[in-house]
Amino acid sequence: MKKLVLLILTLVLSYSAKSQDLDVLLKAGDDASLLFQNYMTPVMNGMSYSLNDGWYTAAKTHKKLGFDLTINISTAIVPKSSRTFQFTAADYQYLNLESGNSEIQTVMGGNNNSTIGVRIPYGNGNYKVAEINMPDGIGGDMPLNAVPSPMIQASVGVPFSTDISLRILPKINTNDIDGSLFGIGIKHNLMQYFGPLDKLPLNIALFAGYTTMTSTYNLQNVSSLAGNNQEAAFKLNAYTVQAVASLDFPIITLFGSVGFDKGNSTLKIKGTYELEYTDTGSNTTITESVTDPINMDFNANGLRGTLGARFNLGFFKIYGDYTLKEYNTISAGISFSFR
Repeated sequence: MKKLVLLILTLVLSYSAKSQDLDVLLKAGDDASLLFQNYMTPVMNGMSYSLNDGWYTAAKTHKKLGFDLTINISTAIVPKSSRTFQFTAADYQYLNLESGNSEIQTVMGGNNNSTIGVRIPYGNGNYKVAEINMPDGIGGDMPLNAVPSPMIQASVGVPFSTDISLRILPKINTNDIDGSLFGIGIKHNLMQYFGPLDKLPLNIALFAGYTTMTSTYNLQNVSSLAGNNQEAAFKLNAYTVQAVASLDFPIITLFGSVGFDKGNSTLKIKGTYELEYTDTGSNTTITESVTDPINMDFNANGLRGTLGARFNLGFFKIYGDYTLKEYNTISAGISFSFR
């Protein structure tokens, strides 16, 4: 369990840790947040979309006090259009493209050959200048260029043909990371209101789910910049509302849904960082210290549609589904279900 918790909580922040050159983006000054945001958006939005999946494998609910334990992994496939971003100098105050491709690879893209020039007014007509070699993406290291979210979930049947599902990962505190995750979902079967139709293998339900995740990651050991108290702080809230239908047979269950996903997240780079520039007046190196330089907000939302199947082998279930949305997702897992 501890390893699973650490995997989930470090997933987003480890992208920063793997690319030790990522902190050079801080040299962009007041443009750093926008440059960071353009680079990091796919993984942040991918996490929002993947955490809204894997909640159910049927519209049918448990009997009272029936329950299941599910181990699931959902992967949000980053579309090609989100694996790069177009660098446009007019969007920034102090940046220009010195060399390389203006179509820059994001964190979920490939290798970059782009060098960004920084030219910030420094008084007396002088400028402080620097170069930023854009860090490579790691999309090629991830199967399907996807952002995965593994999850352990428990559901229990309560009165009124309703299931309550919980995703609870206890607070983790290590030398490098601390954080926690909590999610709750509610599924209500509507067939009870349709009289004799509730004898059919068809089930229709409404589902609503919410997941929140917070984490901080110690950057002190991976940053290439001198400074103190360097860390990345991440918070995500994901919401989904869906109408679910399933055909429930002894060996196989076919299910599908339509609905709406919403996610918002923040990523902050905190602490002090020593940045080196060249003074154009004296042609000497100057060092400036910045504190808490990055504060980014990300939002992802849109309609969704899911199709999936579950194989029922007694109390043991195997399932998979595919969801169409801005970042299409694939979910698969196993479940142990009783009553």
